[in-house]
This record gives sequence, C-alpha cells and structure tokens, in this order.
Amino acid sequence: MMRSKTEIEQVSQLFKVLSDPTRLKILLSLKAGEKNVTAIAEAVSMEQSAVSHQLKLLRENRVVKSRREGKAILYSLDDEHVIDILQETFEHIEHR
Repeated sequence: MMRSKTEIEQVSQLFKVLSDPTRLKILLSLKAGEKNVTAIAEAVSMEQSAVSHQLKLLRENRVVKSRREGKAILYSLDDEHVIDILQETFEHIEHR
C-alpha cells in the first residue's frame, strides 16, 4: 500500500521525536502511568526545566498528553501505540 506524502512526513517526524535518548527516557518513565514534571525529572535524573522543554516537544507531536489536577499538571503517554512502537524497536535491536 502506497502512503501519501503527508503520512510519510508525519512518520518521519515521529521518528525524529523518538530518536532523542532523553525523550526516550521520559517516555519509558511514563510507561508506569502519569507523573508530574518533578517525578519525571527525578526518574530520568534531569533538571525540571530540561524535562519541561522535552515534554513540550513531545506534547506538540502528540506523543504525550497532559491534564491539570489542581495546581499540578500530569503527563501521560498519548496512547498505548507509543509504547508499542518502542517495545517493537527494542525487540528488533535485541533480535540481532
């Protein structure tokens, strides 16, 4: 099945977003469930401001979503496909 130019560009953009080790760590930390920026920063051993910057990029590319609970903003994976993509990729590299 041939894909449209737009679909190909969207897939390429998704892989660009997923290609960063920091963003991968953030996504893997969210596999267990939603977290606030402080908890994510602790999980990935990074400064909160750096994590916030990466979360903005992930949110703009619909890889993570956020919701407000009181004063806190909680982040979670946009859907299970994100983890499916990562899991398949890890299985691929382990297959060698």
